[in-house]
Amino acid sequence: MAHDHHHDDHHHDPHGTADEQGHGHGHTQHTHTHDHDDIDWSEMAPHLEAQAELYTPLYRQALSWLAGEITEPGLIVDVGSGPGVVSALFADTFPGARVVAADGAGPLLDRARARAERLGFGDRFGTLAGDLPGALAELDYPADLMWASQSLHHLPDQRAALAALGGHLAPGGTLAILEGGLPARFLPRDIGTGRPGLQARIRAVEEDAFAEMRADLPDSVAEAEDWPAMLTAAGLKHTGTRSFLLDLPAPLSDAARDYVTTSLSRLRERIGERLDAEDRATLGRLLDPADEAGVHRRQDLFVLVAHTVYTAVRPV
Repeated sequence: MAHDHHHDDHHHDPHGTADEQGHGHGHTQHTHTHDHDDIDWSEMAPHLEAQAELYTPLYRQALSWLAGEITEPGLIVDVGSGPGVVSALFADTFPGARVVAADGAGPLLDRARARAERLGFGDRFGTLAGDLPGALAELDYPADLMWASQSLHHLPDQRAALAALGGHLAPGGTLAILEGGLPARFLPRDIGTGRPGLQARIRAVEEDAFAEMRADLPDSVAEAEDWPAMLTAAGLKHTGTRSFLLDLPAPLSDAARDYVTTSLSRLRERIGERLDAEDRATLGRLLDPADEAGVHRRQDLFVLVAHTVYTAVRPV
């Protein structure tokens, strides 16, 4: 059976956890800088956990869809599991399955194991630490269902990565990847300060930064983001595509407001210098707890995001 692997050399695979902003932009999981060696995962873990919990309604929709497509998987592997929030949802959705959370960050896997024990399924939950997808070679047997959420776009050769993941599926097993969709929106077009359209301009800057990140990856392979075509080229049979919505309308809960605040703060850290002076000033006001126009106080904040899941099967 799949089992726990506690490595002493947890070199975090940057691809091991999904970003809060989807190539860095507005969406679930954690805002990735791409200098992963400098990330303190113990410090980052509570934010990642809270964010994934906030997105749980979206994940439950996706897993409900998968449950209708896949019957009684024996082994489920969450590739790039982070702190294990989605891994736990898989264990809940498929009560007969063993679930393995795979990630390169030991502190995040510690959280995943603790969550599994707390929720009462520690006896059918394992972790696998190491660089992905290579560490999957340590699985005891092939997976019936493999999930990879917003991790592939950090790998230099996405098609090769899909083939590697597919190689760890049992014949007839399913690979489900969450990539793309629509980035999270938090603010109206006109927020009453600065030029209207702030989030759209931030999005454009993020796209440029993401393109530069991909180009700078060692041995980066340019690839049109046609995921069904890439899955087919990797030797898998594309079987479905669905998008799922998270709609948290105003007024937001405290947890959702904290997520928006943290997301915008990390955006400012990553790309603030790329914005023009007026937009930097507007973002500064938004993040000022004492400013009535800031996200700590304003009542028009919302969270609206769509994630797309693609499924493919390893031929029998």
